[in-house]
Amino acid sequence: MGNATFNVAVIEGDGIGPDVIAATRAVIEAAQARVGGFSLNFDYHDAGAGYYAEHGRDMAPGSEEGVAEADAILLGAIGLPHIRATDGTEIAPHLRLRENMQLYAGVRPVKAYPNGPQKLAAPEAAKIDFIVLRESTEGLFYSAAVHGRTDIANDDEVQDILRITRPTTEKLHDFAFRLAQKRKRRGSPGLVTCVDKANVFQSMALFRKIFHERAAAFPDIETSTNYVDAQALDLIRRPWAFDVLVMENMFGDILSDLAGGLVGGMGMASCAEIGDSHGLFQPAHGSAPDIAGEDKANPLAAILSGALMLDYLGERHGVEQLTNAALEIESAVERAFAAGEMRPMEFGGDQGTKALTKALLAVLG
Repeated sequence: MGNATFNVAVIEGDGIGPDVIAATRAVIEAAQARVGGFSLNFDYHDAGAGYYAEHGRDMAPGSEEGVAEADAILLGAIGLPHIRATDGTEIAPHLRLRENMQLYAGVRPVKAYPNGPQKLAAPEAAKIDFIVLRESTEGLFYSAAVHGRTDIANDDEVQDILRITRPTTEKLHDFAFRLAQKRKRRGSPGLVTCVDKANVFQSMALFRKIFHERAAAFPDIETSTNYVDAQALDLIRRPWAFDVLVMENMFGDILSDLAGGLVGGMGMASCAEIGDSHGLFQPAHGSAPDIAGEDKANPLAAILSGALMLDYLGERHGVEQLTNAALEIESAVERAFAAGEMRPMEFGGDQGTKALTKALLAVLG
């Protein structure tokens, strides 16, 4: 397909969202110019806590429908701690989008970069490169406030539901195995680890049972299982031993942050939320309103999320140039770190958002 055009819905959101989105778009456009063969139309939509405070709703009229019609969604950051809904929770329209579009596969890459912060003393920590694959529509988040599914909620008692269903879990595990196959072709081990609490909860026993059932269709991929508490320990003891970790929603929410801390912090935590028909891409960090507009934010999580978006579009539509552009961005980040040209303030360095973006653009040429 020559010079294919795709529509990207952009939600800058709150806090540092506009800062990191601007950096991401600049890098994507540089990779696009370098590779050629495709074009992107960026369509901006207002949403978030700031919009809610001004208008009494979390997304502009027509935006929810607009983002659903796009080929991909790029999001900066959502939420401000001091702006809350009437039930006390933060404003989170992206959770509703995740639910409505059934973005069941939350992909959280965790990778150590040369000259980046190495929190573990072991030399093997330089080889950390794995994926936390978090189911994003069920689990304990099934009864999150945005869905209004809590049966009992008063000042004396609250009950939340942990839901695991076969159809969603089958799709999640298949996604995990296909992702491991893709990574194996690029040099990774080809290993999927099911992380659960099957020794205690029937829901987790079902999750593991379906894992073993689906594994039979992927004989080229190795498998293992781990209880979530043991997995937390192993992420400190030997995180370099893992490839793709597949797990329930809340477990993934917690372990992905722990994993991000191993390689520097949330400023490196990219994220893809993928369903059968839609994909949403965002840095996994918060809105950091204390540094918004001050040129201090680390944009690399958003930039790497942009690379995930290009890879998703390339695979979904069979456009090799998009995949190549994603690889160009990932390689540029690697090379810039190796050359000592990536020094984020988040890591105690001297580069803010604009300087980091400029350094990356220089590597992309």
